[in-house]
Amino acid sequence: MRVGRAAGLTDTGRRRLQNEDSFVCEPPLFAVADGVGGAQAGELASSLAAAAIEDGGHELENEAAITALVLHANARVFEHAQGNPAVAGMGTTTTLVNVDEAGGNMLIGHVGDSRAYLWRGDALSRLTEDHSLVAELVRSGRLTEQEAAVHPHRSAITRVLGTDSSVEVDTATVPAEPGDLVIVCSDGLPTMVNDERIAAIVREDPSPDGVCERLVRAANDAGGEDNVTVVSFEIVDGEPPVRPKKEHVVAAELDTRTATPTEPQPTPEDARRHGAGKGSRWPALLFLAAVVLIGLLALWWSIKR
Repeated sequence: MRVGRAAGLTDTGRRRLQNEDSFVCEPPLFAVADGVGGAQAGELASSLAAAAIEDGGHELENEAAITALVLHANARVFEHAQGNPAVAGMGTTTTLVNVDEAGGNMLIGHVGDSRAYLWRGDALSRLTEDHSLVAELVRSGRLTEQEAAVHPHRSAITRVLGTDSSVEVDTATVPAEPGDLVIVCSDGLPTMVNDERIAAIVREDPSPDGVCERLVRAANDAGGEDNVTVVSFEIVDGEPPVRPKKEHVVAAELDTRTATPTEPQPTPEDARRHGAGKGSRWPALLFLAAVVLIGLLALWWSIKR
């Protein structure tokens, strides 16, 4: 078996001015990172983590390798924050899935409240558990799922990448089956769209492209209170393709240590994995408002004269 079609989509949402989500969609490796720390710090943290995961994401044959990769991403973010006071304390969630096509398994690594879902046999199941305050209260029986969905502290996460020199990583191995569809998403999706609605949307169109587009639209239609990122891929029959081996990108490591901490500049390569500004309506609206204001001022001045 092998990875079939795959897609990734990110959107700023309806309420946020910036997109602090990043993603990797490089079969057989898929990941979502949701930055925390505010403004450019969160954007930078998620971008650094995504780059570290993509650069190091090769020959991942067991959970130990997944853990090592996530710890590498943690070190990348932590070390950059340590050397740049302007972004001290920045962090990011990360959820990644690597398909061991030869072994027939999906290897999962997870820190934070981004999620991975599996659609199999007309049923949706979660592959990860949220590292958040309300999730712990639900697991202990002190909150119901319905209460957690409206809890005032539902966005408080208990585990994050990059704020400390080490982090506990959840890992899992899930046997893959032809027909499986996997969804990796930032919390901007489940905070707006519950699992029942996600399942209904997937059932209507279980293609990766369709899933990404419809789930992002559903999150925005429900209010779009956060950035939302969805990555999806399918498992199909067939021999695993011969994929070129990736090499570690040393230059990327050096660049992150010299980049301006408050204004990270994404490269064209970053654009496919980092969502900064994608889907945002605000920059265009602000530009239009500025043009109109300048025109009105010019008209007023000409009349006054």
